[in-house]
Amino acid sequence: MQKKVYIGMSADLIHPGHLNVISKGRELGEVIVGLLTDQAIATYKRVPYLSFEQRKIIMENIAGVGKVVAQETLDYSANLRQLKPDYVVHGDDWKTGVQQATRTKVIETLKEWGGQLVEVPYTEGISSTSLQKTMKEIGVTPGNRLQRLKRILAVKPCLRALEAHNGLSGLIVENTSVIDGNNKYQEFDAIWISSLTDSVAKGKPDIEAVDITSRLHTLHDILEVTTRPVIFDGDTGGKIEHFGYTVRTLERLGVSAIIIEDKTGLKKNSLLDSSSQHEQDSIEAFCEKIKVGQRHRVTEDFMIIARIESLILGKSMQDALERAKAYIKAGVDGIMIHSKSADPMEVLQFAGKYKSIENRVPLVAVPTTYNSIHFEELSAAGFNIVVYANHLLRSAYPSMMSTARSILENKRSLEAEPKLEPVSGLLTLIPGNL
Repeated sequence: MQKKVYIGMSADLIHPGHLNVISKGRELGEVIVGLLTDQAIATYKRVPYLSFEQRKIIMENIAGVGKVVAQETLDYSANLRQLKPDYVVHGDDWKTGVQQATRTKVIETLKEWGGQLVEVPYTEGISSTSLQKTMKEIGVTPGNRLQRLKRILAVKPCLRALEAHNGLSGLIVENTSVIDGNNKYQEFDAIWISSLTDSVAKGKPDIEAVDITSRLHTLHDILEVTTRPVIFDGDTGGKIEHFGYTVRTLERLGVSAIIIEDKTGLKKNSLLDSSSQHEQDSIEAFCEKIKVGQRHRVTEDFMIIARIESLILGKSMQDALERAKAYIKAGVDGIMIHSKSADPMEVLQFAGKYKSIENRVPLVAVPTTYNSIHFEELSAAGFNIVVYANHLLRSAYPSMMSTARSILENKRSLEAEPKLEPVSGLLTLIPGNL
């Protein structure tokens, strides 16, 4: 009777290292591949480019693979106890890093029935990470980018979007990642293109004076150097006759979602001008705008998200909830609840009541005024997307002002400024000079 060999892998981008592990497994017995689900992969690195079903088809057609089963978590224990393999085969690169604890648990679990861990030497010069880096440098098609937001929402309970206002800030969102205190991989899942930061970067206090054509230049700059899905701040969506064309333009470019607010009137930029003249649109009129946008989109991958302004304008919680129900019935793909309160209690109360709404869609938070709350708290409350709406530009502005003053006051040499050095074709700030 052939011995059982278990190989756990994500197999998003197959390379010789994977084939070496499978080849070693074939020498030892019948190979069972534990293919990590999208949800499992998302706990320790970027959501895979290919879906689970696509990756499963590929693995089933690789010579030497006898069976493919789903591995629901990074922890192998459940599958190992069910299958009781004689061997687990893995590359030796997991002795350090985020999978080190997983390796230790595999060894402990195998001891329960006398199984053995066999490690294959790491294949130098190639890895999934390096291949993903190459793919990012090549770029992504509009269709692939467009689909990605819904894919990530399907596998992560809550995702983060960070504002970008030009190509360089887009690269910061794209490339920033950390291993947190719980040894989990964290990154930004999407890019938020804010009308507020876009108008500030152009020095204009009136947001809607920066028309869609002008904003598309910023969008193009960001799309050219990034691969993350993009959420576009559409303000009120403009005139209802024009909104459908905006949807179609953004969808064609590969934008994943537009967020429009249920307000009317002239909107000012709060960073440059505190005056503002607007009122909330009627439920009927805003629902019609949603329907126009839905009719004009080509695919169901493009999302139209409604931003409810009831709490901002001093209306009741019940008004906000009634609007959410109406907008969902009109076909909206997500609900953003907005608040100007520094206390997050208001949005948390909305989230609690929102859970009782039938056919509810993803819920979005923008913790700009109530910024003391943690991401995990918003996730636990039921939010599916957390947008950090203008943090990069807000943090950059004081630094630039300080540098400008310093040059005038001290005649500081430009040689003392932070240096920019090209790395793999990208501009990277040297941390030692910051």
